[in-house]
Amino acid sequence: MKTKHFLETADVKAIAAAAEAEALKHNWPVTIAIVDDGGHLLSLQRLDGAAPISSHIAPAKAHTAALGRRESKIYEDVINGGRISFLSAPEVKGMLEGGVPIIKEGQCLGAVGVSGVKSNEDAQIAKAGIAAIGL
Repeated sequence: MKTKHFLETADVKAIAAAAEAEALKHNWPVTIAIVDDGGHLLSLQRLDGAAPISSHIAPAKAHTAALGRRESKIYEDVINGGRISFLSAPEVKGMLEGGVPIIKEGQCLGAVGVSGVKSNEDAQIAKAGIAAIGL
């Protein structure tokens, strides 16, 4: 039997704080969502000025990154590349850049999804959050 890593409350708080700090450093009004490996919401922060829709998009990006165990941008690229039938894939909701899986020793622990600014900036915030726990 293998040992399974998982996100602890302290990890989630550290990720959320670092992601928020990155967003505030650039004055980016975003929503930050953190999910576990099954895509279940652990944390949601809607920063001042973030559009209401971002509170739906960020968790969807995180959910997709966690279940797919890859960045949500990959799905956006597949669709933009012409494979629009992928839009019918079950449980894949946030197929936009900004969802980043949290990987440790080849295992997906969860994901961070960010929405509110340019997609590459959303991903930058998510990655800054993940870096806070040394991954």
